[in-house]
Amino acid sequence: MEKLKLATFFAGAGGLDLGFSKAGFKCIYANEYDRDIWSTYRLNHPHTFLDTRSITDIPADEVPDCDGIIGGPPCQSWSAAGTLRGIGDKRGQLFFDFIRILKAKQPNFFLAENVSGMLLPMHKNALENIKAMFKECGYNLSFKLLNASDFGVPQDRKRVFFIGYRSDLGLEFSFPEGKTIKNKVSLFDTISDLKDTALPAQQTQQTNGGLCKIPNHEYMIGGFSTMYMSRNRVRNWNEVSFTIQAGGRHAPLHPQAPKMELVGVDKRIFVAGNESLYRRLSVRECARVQTFPDNFIFQYKNLAAGYKMIGNAVPVKLATALAKVIMKDLSSYKL
Repeated sequence: MEKLKLATFFAGAGGLDLGFSKAGFKCIYANEYDRDIWSTYRLNHPHTFLDTRSITDIPADEVPDCDGIIGGPPCQSWSAAGTLRGIGDKRGQLFFDFIRILKAKQPNFFLAENVSGMLLPMHKNALENIKAMFKECGYNLSFKLLNASDFGVPQDRKRVFFIGYRSDLGLEFSFPEGKTIKNKVSLFDTISDLKDTALPAQQTQQTNGGLCKIPNHEYMIGGFSTMYMSRNRVRNWNEVSFTIQAGGRHAPLHPQAPKMELVGVDKRIFVAGNESLYRRLSVRECARVQTFPDNFIFQYKNLAAGYKMIGNAVPVKLATALAKVIMKDLSSYKL
C-alpha cells in the first residue's frame, strides 16, 4: 500500500512531521516562513519539499494533492504569556489561511494544534468561529485539550487539537487515552545521562558548534529576570519538566539544583551555597524533553534560535500517538 501523503504548514523544525512519519505517513510538502529554521528542516527532512513563502502568499493550487493537511498556526496571539489579541492579531489570522487551503484541497483529514490560551473566555467567540469554519469546510470536527505528559512526553504541556475527517468518509476521530496518565516519564529517565557534559554558550549566546560532544548540548548563559525569579523553575529528577517554551531565557532550570527558595511575594532566590547548580536546560535537553531523537540535529548560530524551534514544536511522541489513530482509521476505510 502506498504511504498516505501529508502537507504541513507552520512546520517549524518538524516535530509533527516526524511524529506522523513514525506512524507511517509520508510528508511530501512543508511550509515554513522563518528563515532561522530552514536549514534544520532540510537537514532532518531531506525528502520533503520546503516552501519558504508566507502561507498568505501560497495559492491553494500550488499545494500538492495529499491525504492530510497538518500544522500549528502561530500561537503567540492566543497565549496567556503573549499578547492575548487572538484573532485580532495578524498572527492569529493565519488560522484563516490554513482553513482557506484546507477548504480548497479537501484532503481526507486535517490536524491543527494550538495553545491552551485559546480556551480563555475572551477568545470564546473566535474559537467558536474557527470550529464552525472547519465544519463548513466539510469536516467532522473533534476537539480536545491534551497534556503531553499523558502520552510519554516528560513535560507538562497542555495544547488544544482540532482534528477532522472529511464528512463524506463518515468517520469520527476519537482521541486516544494516554498511556502515561499515572506513570509519567521522569526527567531522570530523559536527561540524567547528559548531566555533566553540557557547555555554556559562547559570548552573545553563540553556539559552541563542533565543540559539543553531544550535538546541541549547550545552554544559554546570562542573568534571570525578576519575572523568571518570581516562580520556582526547578523540577526534581523524579518529576516531569515544566513546559518547554520558545524563549531560551525562560528555559526550565536543570533538576540537579534544589527548588528555588521563596523569600517574598513572587520573589525567589537560588539556595545559598548551591548557586553553581542553577543552569538552564541545554538545547539538547529541551529537545529530549520534546521527545526529539538525538540524531535530529538543530542548526543555528545563536542558541536563541535553537530554543525557539524546539519550544514551538509539537512533541514527537504526542504527534505519533495521534497519527497512529488517524492511520488506523483511514487504513480500515477503503479510500
